[in-house]
Amino acid sequence: MTARLRTTGPRPALRPAALALALTLTVAACSSDDDAPSAPTATASASVDPDDPAAEPTDDTSAGALDPRDDVVESVTATVGEPLATGLAAPWGLAQLPDGDWLVTERDTRAVKLVPADGSTPAVLTGPGADELVDGTTGTNEGGLLGVALSPTFDDDGLVFFYRTAEDGNEVLSGALDGTVLGELTPILSGIPAGSTHNGGRLAFGPDDQLYVTTGDSGSTILAQHPDSLGGKILRIAPDGSVPRDNPVPGSPVWSLGHRNVQGLGWADDGRMLASELGQDDLDELNLVVSGGNYGWPAVEGPGGTSQGFVDPLVSWPTADASPSGLAVTDEGVYVAALRGEALLRVPLAADGVGQPQALLDGELGRLRAVVVGADGDLYVLTNNSDGRGEPRDGDDRLVPVTITED
Repeated sequence: MTARLRTTGPRPALRPAALALALTLTVAACSSDDDAPSAPTATASASVDPDDPAAEPTDDTSAGALDPRDDVVESVTATVGEPLATGLAAPWGLAQLPDGDWLVTERDTRAVKLVPADGSTPAVLTGPGADELVDGTTGTNEGGLLGVALSPTFDDDGLVFFYRTAEDGNEVLSGALDGTVLGELTPILSGIPAGSTHNGGRLAFGPDDQLYVTTGDSGSTILAQHPDSLGGKILRIAPDGSVPRDNPVPGSPVWSLGHRNVQGLGWADDGRMLASELGQDDLDELNLVVSGGNYGWPAVEGPGGTSQGFVDPLVSWPTADASPSGLAVTDEGVYVAALRGEALLRVPLAADGVGQPQALLDGELGRLRAVVVGADGDLYVLTNNSDGRGEPRDGDDRLVPVTITED
């Protein structure tokens, strides 16, 4: 069957006890670069503070396990279709318009391209907003024009949101799109630390219609644990940039902290939030994100931080196998676009957590930057071989559909 994204209801409230509850799944590394990949080994554990009476296990889904479906789809097959677009230059952000067309941001050119659903020639957006993205976006290496997301009420307001590097740091802006013309941009969040690396950059609206923003530590690890810094965090704001009243700290956009460089966000059909994060030397992570959670960077990389009050990852991969960027969630699995690993990493979803990870498209498309579930149920993947760290192939970079069928 083709994997499809289920609709989600409002995000369930989370009690403080949920911060201490996590599943840990560690993928074993190969013994050498010449070895075939070893089979992943998995352990699952849940920790509860015995001194906290509020931490008693309950049947409330807000206290722990993901519960998207009763059965586990152990493995699937991924089939790559004909590309919708080729010749993209270091593409980064990807969002589908209601009519089926796609918006793609190019990190280094600062251009936004509209890719028709029928695969015809992409058009570059014009207008004052498009000009401002080109003229006002700065940054080198990992900085530039990054994430893009559509307003939950796009049919009414036409608003598109962008994450970019500017002179004074990273920021989020919005502007109205009319066809291929982008109107004037309005800054809604600024002051996000920027650097040549670790800029975060993913934007996604949650099932609560709030905008979630991922940031990196910008190369300064101390920022991830600093509560007053926007670096090394996942942020949550309203579409107008205001801070929702139910954020963990009144007046602060910080939703979670202790992150090194989060580049993927998505939600399971029960409203649970998942994020992919690039590690440093040892382990990359897939995290179950809870309100106010601290994910341990730079004190911890990978699992092992619960004794210090940190939330352990759901899944961790050796950095050589992953370097995760964007992610998409279907009713049967989480799909993570891997850069260095050059694969589409699948983590099956189950009633009691997650199953054994599976690597798809291993080396077939090269580096992968983003993955999105399309309106037709297929996955759509952006390759990222022209960003200076990959080896471009004929037609790179590309936007390609990927059909998932259960084995």
